[in-house]
Amino acid sequence: MVNKRGGAEETVDSGGADSGGADSGPGRARHPVWWVLSAVLVAAAVALAVDRRHDLVLALHQIAVVRPAPLAVAALFEALSLTCLATLQWRLLKLGGARLRLALMGAMALAANAVAGTLPGGAAFAAAWLYGQLRRRGVSLALAGAALAVAGLMSATTLFLLLVVGVLASGRAGPSGLRTAVLWLTAVLVALAALAALLPRSAFVRRRAWRIWRRVGVRSRRLWNVEDGLYRLAREVREVRPGVRPWLPPLTLALGNWLLDAACLVACAWGLGVAVPWRGVLVAYSLTQMSGALRLTPGGLGIVETSLAALLVFYGLHADQAIAVTLLYRILSYWALQPIGWTSWLGLTFAARRRDARTVRERRARS
Repeated sequence: MVNKRGGAEETVDSGGADSGGADSGPGRARHPVWWVLSAVLVAAAVALAVDRRHDLVLALHQIAVVRPAPLAVAALFEALSLTCLATLQWRLLKLGGARLRLALMGAMALAANAVAGTLPGGAAFAAAWLYGQLRRRGVSLALAGAALAVAGLMSATTLFLLLVVGVLASGRAGPSGLRTAVLWLTAVLVALAALAALLPRSAFVRRRAWRIWRRVGVRSRRLWNVEDGLYRLAREVREVRPGVRPWLPPLTLALGNWLLDAACLVACAWGLGVAVPWRGVLVAYSLTQMSGALRLTPGGLGIVETSLAALLVFYGLHADQAIAVTLLYRILSYWALQPIGWTSWLGLTFAARRRDARTVRERRARS
């Protein structure tokens, strides 16, 4: 499943959305440990909110007098961020040969995000629903899985890039050891990427890697579907325009998605009259998005709020200011999107059922 920021989280087997194109599917059941951990994290967030209730009250007073113009700018940044996300997915599907309207892809992305961010274990249900919607519109499960996996990879890569830039910009102001850890991790990833680029030049390495990959794919139907989709997507791109140029616009969209969402956070601080901690805002934002992407709670509730507020305090804001900025940002980037997403879900779901009923009637009439 693709979360709000484009990361691939859940997939479904071909027995779900691929067979029959249902609107929803069972998905994979969450492990009991997930439920326990989710409950513990939510309880901890509630306890922290009670403990900091004085700061919370001050934050709510600040939000009540937020300036309208910066608030409108923040909302615009968030809308543009979501547009980049939908365009990223739409463009990758288009590269694979799918023909969808951008507005339709945006509605589906909003709907899937609402399901994933509201229901416990909702990412699995949202994945089945989204794949079913794509199947109804002629997109194969393999292509859908490949396009969303590539979108997730691009989103993860650009988010990590923002973290690296933020760590370099913050100097020694970050959490202890963070700068060293991120720089070492960057060096390891660059070395692995270089190794991955050089090894395929050896025919022996290519043959061995291909055998291992196919062997693993045979054992996993889900991996086989993604592998098949990635192969088709790469083949389509090579036939249209070889080289790396076709991948640059999607990468730009993935980066724009994050930057515009971070700009929404900055605009929230501006609207509240809070001085933006420029040296640490990218680090705070990137680490918060990474923690929220774990989906330990529906929509990252409690985790995103706690981590973002704590990091903003670490970089110099007062507790009430950090809480106010965090809550206003979450209102725009999460809560305001839920009714819009569920409205899109209802509209798309009922429209699909009407089309199915009409198709059944037409088949009966012909027979």
